[in-house]
Amino acid sequence: MNKQIFWGAGAGFLLLAGLALSASEGTQPAKAHHHPAHQVQAPMAQNSLTRLVIVFPSRRDSTDLQNKANAVAKFLSKELGMPVDAIVSDETAAVEALRANRADVAFLSSRPALKAEQLAGSKLALAEVRSDYSGGHTYNSVLVVRKDSPLRPQGSEKQTLQQLKGKRMAFASRTSGSGFIIPTGQFVGQGLVDGPDRLENFFGQVTYGDGYSSALQAVLRKQADVAAVSEYALTPPWITAQEASQLRVLQEFPGVPAHGIAIDDDVPAAVREKIVNALLKLNQPANNSMLRALYNSTQLVKVDHNSHLAPMRQALQRAKIEP
Repeated sequence: MNKQIFWGAGAGFLLLAGLALSASEGTQPAKAHHHPAHQVQAPMAQNSLTRLVIVFPSRRDSTDLQNKANAVAKFLSKELGMPVDAIVSDETAAVEALRANRADVAFLSSRPALKAEQLAGSKLALAEVRSDYSGGHTYNSVLVVRKDSPLRPQGSEKQTLQQLKGKRMAFASRTSGSGFIIPTGQFVGQGLVDGPDRLENFFGQVTYGDGYSSALQAVLRKQADVAAVSEYALTPPWITAQEASQLRVLQEFPGVPAHGIAIDDDVPAAVREKIVNALLKLNQPANNSMLRALYNSTQLVKVDHNSHLAPMRQALQRAKIEP
């Protein structure tokens, strides 16, 4: 397919361009994946994949990720019978690497997964299951208030949200799925705001943090009346148990798509199936500790790309935000 130039990939992309980050086995990437940073390479021939490059985006609640990713890469290399390189970067760089044929597989959250589909033709094949996801491979976006807040759930979602008119809202960040896009889609869908650039017409104050912790801290410090975050952010390492005891959930928005594993459209179908089957072996008791170590996932499950990402796609459309 015709792959377009991706918007600002940042420092992570420069690392991926030369695959300068540590890779499993200390091997060098295959020539097919290595070319000047801004040169668009033609898609690889369908029988030319002899080395697999997987991007593991860093997350706030994952530590020592490179070594953990290397362990998974080593396992997959044995299962697939080819070298596998594990690259740790951010999600923007991961999408750019898929677009530029510098990576074949990437762990992505829902919005970057939609961007990877748009720019690289990549599709999610698997989604993670976590014990702190109420829906298994989906989770809730939540609006959180102080326990002593006068704001209370009402008879309907719209009535609950209407209470927030004139209140101080703290979003996790401008790019967060559960901490901005999903709730904004609900506010627009309920007819309370016209779009992401009209939030100040409804709220008395709108702030954007650098993640879940900052939004929750704004509520804890009484700098905001309500915060938009993921349900799992009400636990360490995002906040302490003592801090969590001072907060409560005002409104839930269920069905947020869990992070998943995207495979580039240039990967041959037969190889794609082998990759999926190899990754599913991480569910087996003998291998499961490697999966859990990455992102606290307990299991990987097969998903349909379009069905799984439909809630995020709808939220982006409602909120009038580009993928």
